Amino acid sequence: MDAVDISSISKTVLLATFAVTFLLGAVMQKTGFCSMGAVSDIYIMSSWSRLRQWFLAIGVAIIGFTLMSFLGLIDPLKSIYTNSKFLWLSTIVGSTLFGFGMVLASGCGSKTLVRIGGGNLKSIIVFLVLGLTAYMTMRGFLGVLRVNTLDSVFIALSTPQDLPSILSAFTGFARLDLHLVLGLIIGFAFVAYALANKVFWTVENILAGTLVGLAICAVWWISGNLGFVAEDPNTLEEVFLATNSGRMESLSFVAPYAYSLDLLMLYSDTSKVLTMGITAVLGMISGSALIALTTKSFRWESFRDAEDTANHLVGAALMGFGGITALGCTVGQGLSGISTLALGSFLALPGFIFGAYLALRYLQVRLAPNPCT
Repeated sequence: MDAVDISSISKTVLLATFAVTFLLGAVMQKTGFCSMGAVSDIYIMSSWSRLRQWFLAIGVAIIGFTLMSFLGLIDPLKSIYTNSKFLWLSTIVGSTLFGFGMVLASGCGSKTLVRIGGGNLKSIIVFLVLGLTAYMTMRGFLGVLRVNTLDSVFIALSTPQDLPSILSAFTGFARLDLHLVLGLIIGFAFVAYALANKVFWTVENILAGTLVGLAICAVWWISGNLGFVAEDPNTLEEVFLATNSGRMESLSFVAPYAYSLDLLMLYSDTSKVLTMGITAVLGMISGSALIALTTKSFRWESFRDAEDTANHLVGAALMGFGGITALGCTVGQGLSGISTLALGSFLALPGFIFGAYLALRYLQVRLAPNPCT
């Protein structure tokens, strides 16, 4: 049997990830795809178009992940989202805090990268604070606090926490068949909702939702198929190359911020290497910058005043803590995670929306005129 060239495969994985996220950054810059914008559009303008973009992306991601799993291209139980420990309290608190923070910081993790590519200096500060807080929540004092409080409350399931595994244990039906049926039903339900309103049927809306969903699927395949080695010649164990978690990964934009800062600060440490998450960060910024420059929409933007600065600092910190605590952001849990049909991801999705709603209410109160003045 030919020796496996780990180095060569890893480079291919990173190049493929960069290509996908470069396109994704360009699409998000061009179309304005944004989960925070989806909630704010409903709250401020009663416009549901960007929420339908998000839900179309979810539907496409679910269908794509389901079909790849059924065809044996990836193993759906190899991701962090299907753990049997259901951290329901961490998910609720983390997703709500993340949702609140993304409104204060003018966008979620992916939108922050897109805004950096467009020349937004505020987003660079958000990147640094979010990354630092995320790192502290993973391995610092906030991590100790998280593990000893929120993470100590959980439900230990007898199966992985994805819906096909849970229902298979209860019904006795084959998990693979259940996954196909559930994935197609739930996925097409999201797609049907997005397409139910003819007003949504514009090239930009369809392009945004479809390509974002396909990007999630593409990275699942890159990680779970292209980067999967059944037997690492060094350890004789299976390995998913160029991942930080050591498991199959798709896109998420909280922990990769922390890993990016870690690599930049400790670059001379040879154990610190490029991973899919870090490469995705670079790809998103680069793709967004290309569109901003070619369309002449690139412009420098800084903080308006002290309150604007404070909002972005607090929002970034809430996203850093909330995203790690919830096991992902609106892309990590709200797209990648939910594509696996994980119970935690379905719990996180309304948490993001509710947190964003609370923040919009807060900002509305802050901007309301004071009758006493």
